Amino acid sequence: MVTATGDSTGRLMKYDPTTGYLDVLQSGMTYPNGLAISADRSHLVVALTGPCKLVRHWIEGPKAGTSEPFAELPGYPDNVRPDGKGGYWVALHREKTETPYGSDTHLLAVRIGRKGKILQELRGPKNVRPTEKI
Repeated sequence: MVTATGDSTGRLMKYDPTTGYLDVLQSGMTYPNGLAISADRSHLVVALTGPCKLVRHWIEGPKAGTSEPFAELPGYPDNVRPDGKGGYWVALHREKTETPYGSDTHLLAVRIGRKGKILQELRGPKNVRPTEKI
């Protein structure tokens, strides 16, 4: 329902267990559904299911505290994980334009490079719905 309504009440927060302080890093996010930290720990990547994209939120360096679009996705993300090579694997619940006719396979996941470009696609049977790719 959140995807259909365009609800943008999602937030990215940071919690400090020693002080009990909760800081909202970004608000107004549409269906955040997965989070990964970069290999160099300079930014977070957040999967947004509704708009089918990844957002990069900087936590170190001159851009710290800012967010920017990172990658447009060909489907609805359902998690994001580092790929061990500086990029990310994104599990896809469903393609944006999935049709009941045609190919017997569909897009399951994509690997995104450090610059936000799709490097690899994984396809599988239409009855498979991944929730995570590590």
